[in-house]
Formats: sequence, structure tokens, C-alpha cells
Amino acid sequence: MDASTPHESYNLDIQTPAGNLTASVSVPTGLIPISDIIPLMRSLGEQAHQLAIDNTTRTGATISCQKGCAACCRMMIPVAPPEAFALRTVVEALPSTKKEPLLERFQSAQKTLREAGIEEGLHRLAFSEDQVTDDELEPINRAYYALRMPCPFLEDEVCSIYKQRPSACRELLVTSPAELCQDLIRNPVNLIPAPFRIGTVLSTLWADCFQGPIRLIPLPFALDWAKTWESRNTRTWAGTELLNRALNAAAQFLQRQSP
Repeated sequence: MDASTPHESYNLDIQTPAGNLTASVSVPTGLIPISDIIPLMRSLGEQAHQLAIDNTTRTGATISCQKGCAACCRMMIPVAPPEAFALRTVVEALPSTKKEPLLERFQSAQKTLREAGIEEGLHRLAFSEDQVTDDELEPINRAYYALRMPCPFLEDEVCSIYKQRPSACRELLVTSPAELCQDLIRNPVNLIPAPFRIGTVLSTLWADCFQGPIRLIPLPFALDWAKTWESRNTRTWAGTELLNRALNAAAQFLQRQSP
């Protein structure tokens, strides 16, 4: 968002499972595309997650995750539609010396998934207009994880777009020994739960704005998806309206988590 344009400020008070989140935010009063709401919503998600982290560390536990620990970079990372547009923008801005090898890794990942027999199911997650259920997703998720295939953005066991990484990557923190993360199927790990998952919130926002399924796109297909639907990121809403819709999506998520 352009800080030079007129903005409207809000003081938010959000009750989460990890505690009360108070935050001051501002959004443009003018028209913005849906991808422009990502930094604001990620900031709220990270502040909420910090409440959960503080609650955990007060018990004496410590976070095991650190630079170079990339076990979670071999999981199926779900990307919200607005995040797919943002990722494509990041990739398109790279110099050719970095962009071309990266795009080759995306193609290689899709080939690996095709040879493993799960590309069709993952493609459906990305492009189908049907709402995919958790029961349908679980076997695909496990088959993907069994491949232990590195994320295309992973270089020398480090995320090459760390500051722009998807929300799902930001929400994976554990306090159990790092070596247990090498096999999450067999090993129990102590995950610090995110009070609300921003990827899901952004996907719910997308569904509200475009009247479609709550879509989470497998990362290897995110760039293809964003290219296919790039015209939708030219549609704009008043910043205040988009914020209110996003907060409603967050409220829906929190309501679903309530006991």
C-alpha cells in the first residue's frame, strides 16, 4: 500500500484463543486490489501468533525452529489466492539469472508430482470450482509429504523469499526437538498453534469477493494459477471495505475454532 495516499486508521480489539489482540491499522481510503490487503492481515496474524508464542515460552519451552532448519519446506504449502498474485509479482521482479532457475524448479516440482500420480489431485485443489473437503485433502497431503520434495523457493536449505514467504510458512513453529520434524508422520511434534490462520482468512476473503470456493492453492501451482486469473487482481475495492471483509473472514475463522 502506498503510504502517500489518504488512509483511514482503526483501533482493533480481537479476542483470540491465545488472548486479546489490540492493534492499530490503517488502510487507503481509495481503491485497491485484493492482494494489497496481505501485509496488513499478515501483521495481524503475526501479532496474534506472538500471543501464542508468549504463552508457550512463559512455561519454559523454547522454539526449536531456526535458519537452515527446512523440514517444513518439504510439506505441501497452501497458498491463498491473493498470496499467489503476490508471489507472481515477486518472481516477475527477479533478475533473469534468478528467475529462470526458479521457474525450472517449479516445472521440476510439477513433473515430480505428475510422476508420483498426485498432480491431477493437486491441480484440482488449485483450479476446480468445487469446494474440496478435508477428507479429500488428507490423502493428497500425505502423498505429497512422502515425496520429501523441497519447495521451489528453497536454496541451500534457506528460503530465497523469506520476507515474502506465504502465511502458512510463518505459522509453523515447534518447541519439540528439531530432528523430530524430519518425519512428521511418525514423530509427534509440539506445534505452537496460530490463533487464526491468515492463509485461510485470505482464502475466505477471496471466496467472499468472488463468490467461489474457499481455495488454498498448492505452492507448485501458485504461479500458474496467478497467471491464469491475473485479470481478477485488477478488480479493486475501497480499502476500508476490503479491511471490513477481511476482518469478517477472520471472525468466521475464530468462530469455527470456538469450542
